[in-house]
Amino acid sequence: MVAAARASIARGSKSFAAASTLFDRATRERAWLLYAWCRKCDDVADGQDHGHGMSRVEDAPARVAQLRALTHAAFRGEPTGDPAFDGLNVVVRETGLPQRFADDLIDGFVLDAEEWQPRSEADLYRYCYHVAGAVGCMMAVVMGVDPADEATLDRACDLGLAFQLANIARDIEEDDRAGRCYLPQEWLAEMDVPPGQHMKPPFRSRLTVLARRLATRAALHEQSARGGTPALSLRSAWAVLAAAGIYGDIAREVARRGDHAWDHRVHTTRAEKLRWIARAGVQAARRERYAGTARPAELWRRPR
Repeated sequence: MVAAARASIARGSKSFAAASTLFDRATRERAWLLYAWCRKCDDVADGQDHGHGMSRVEDAPARVAQLRALTHAAFRGEPTGDPAFDGLNVVVRETGLPQRFADDLIDGFVLDAEEWQPRSEADLYRYCYHVAGAVGCMMAVVMGVDPADEATLDRACDLGLAFQLANIARDIEEDDRAGRCYLPQEWLAEMDVPPGQHMKPPFRSRLTVLARRLATRAALHEQSARGGTPALSLRSAWAVLAAAGIYGDIAREVARRGDHAWDHRVHTTRAEKLRWIARAGVQAARRERYAGTARPAELWRRPR
């Protein structure tokens, strides 16, 4: 199962794969197993292969219902015959991972199955929580955070939100080809962009404004996430800070490219990843400087 999970993260996310090498062995393997379950669920729900080739899925609600059933079986300790779900069971047994976070993630797949679109900025954050913030909470537990430590889980959620906001900014064109849009309807109305027309050339400069808004929001949550690193071991903090920097650069590059952000898919190079790994090592060693920093009151807070 671990070998399959390692192969999954290597194919599905080079950024997360690079950051995961910084964990101690036990944490690294649990992180791979958790990733493999998340990846499998996402691929099945969206009809894709390791995050690529997303398309409309006619039986999406039935697929999501099956994912939930298999996930619940994994939490009950029942063999499923699927390495991704049996691997999740290993994580549950070894870490005490709460089922509520897994259900929250699957609720995000339900939103996509219903072809949901956010109306307001609060709706956008709710979606980001379900598909990424909840994963941040699960990863925190994998790293040894007590599931009752709500303050640290809030910071872990912030990192997930930052990642997803970066994803949305980067993938606006790709999502549009699959018939999806995660830009709040109120934002589009504010910019006088007609529904479904945001990728048309006349609206490109207005779309750039909204993408930069997403990048700004992502940066706020990325910075807040750093406040949770004093609760982590040195190696876990190193991995988290490396991932924050690597993924944060995606949002920053989208903002920098402006109207050309969607000409070619934004990614970080191997050299950029290595620079962040080195920089994050220094930040992790000095992570106590983040201790006691209050989480900004204006940031969206995850549901309890």
